[in-house]
Amino acid sequence: MGKTYIDTVKYLVKANFEIDGIVEKPDIVGAVFGQTEGLLGDELDLRELQKNGRIGRIEVDVQVRSGRSFGTILVPSSLDMVETSILAAALEIVDRVGPCEARIGVEKIEDTRNLKRKQVLDRAKTLLRTMLTNEIPESKELSDLVRDDAKIADVGTYGVDKLPAGPAVATSEAIIVVEGRADVINLLRNGIKNVVAIGGAKVGKTIAELGKEKEITVFLDGDRGGDIILKELVEATDVDYVCRAPPGKEVEELGRKELIKCLRRRTPIEQVVGYEHLAKERAEQPAERYPEKSERAERAERGVREEPRSQPQQRFERDEATIEISAPAAPAREETPEEREKSEALRRSLKDLEGSLKARLLDKSGGTMNEVMIREIMKTLGETDGVWAVVLDGIVTQRLVDLAEQKGAEYVVGIRSGNVTRRPAALRIVLAE
Repeated sequence: MGKTYIDTVKYLVKANFEIDGIVEKPDIVGAVFGQTEGLLGDELDLRELQKNGRIGRIEVDVQVRSGRSFGTILVPSSLDMVETSILAAALEIVDRVGPCEARIGVEKIEDTRNLKRKQVLDRAKTLLRTMLTNEIPESKELSDLVRDDAKIADVGTYGVDKLPAGPAVATSEAIIVVEGRADVINLLRNGIKNVVAIGGAKVGKTIAELGKEKEITVFLDGDRGGDIILKELVEATDVDYVCRAPPGKEVEELGRKELIKCLRRRTPIEQVVGYEHLAKERAEQPAERYPEKSERAERAERGVREEPRSQPQQRFERDEATIEISAPAAPAREETPEEREKSEALRRSLKDLEGSLKARLLDKSGGTMNEVMIREIMKTLGETDGVWAVVLDGIVTQRLVDLAEQKGAEYVVGIRSGNVTRRPAALRIVLAE
């Protein structure tokens, strides 16, 4: 079977035909090959030329009117000018197609390179006009360009995968993960430096390791591709928060105001539609998965995370990328005198831990069952039965609350509460005053 393409088309033979009868395209092509076979010798045989890629697929456009067939034949050629002319002349010797008489006449041989030259010249003129009109900056624009370039120059590489990243990724407790280099540049241009790109559809080792060590906020485009990348990230590493560009927009297109607005509305991964099961899974196996992240998360929340808002919790709908507003949590009931006494005792225990970054597990009598670093509390709590209260010199998180409920604890005590959106009825959260 002949090649349907050639690498370089130098000439295009255009011929018209008229046939006294109704025929199909394969009939015409077959007649051309059959009646020119052996006519010009082996070197210019059409079948051999097509097999060797010297001529391309013969295109035929046929129309039928009043019982007769009319149309055009196009033969792309990479032969030289002389050989192409001989080949074109050979088309005119075809005088029959099947039982019908035929007449073929070559209209012209077109040098495709001339057309390309004209396209190049026309495009060059357009680009020059655009450059003269729009691209030569004013003095103020020059200073803005220098300022932007200085920020963009901060784009480096990070990790074994050499991912595009800002200069603060290595030192920041919390980082932002985006899709590509253009997204990194846009965030740097707007002063956000703790950002790293995934660098492709597949999540590599670098991002997987970052998820073990740092708080990950995934910032994705507002399209279907963002949903696919989020699924890959959740399967490969530990994602903490998700934020999305507005529907139909990409992160690289957003201005500073839109970027900040999206990041402030980041949503815990457990509240993203389709990923609610992660809350239960992380509660059941909290420490086995990235245990070294616990202390880092608590420390980051202490110094970095913003206080919970009094307004209703927000979450992203995964498919439509819209925001659904859920009802605010019910106000806490007033403590009884006995409960107030227990709370004060627990706060005194918390005061003993101040500045230590440690956590204690207490039994029903208030005795210490275990005292560990915060980074180990999830693992230790998961392995300990009979816990009455968990006291930690850190932030009370949703994952800790869920696990404490599972283990039957009645109290969780901490410096302050993180993004805890579900408070079990049987468990009280006590915070430092």
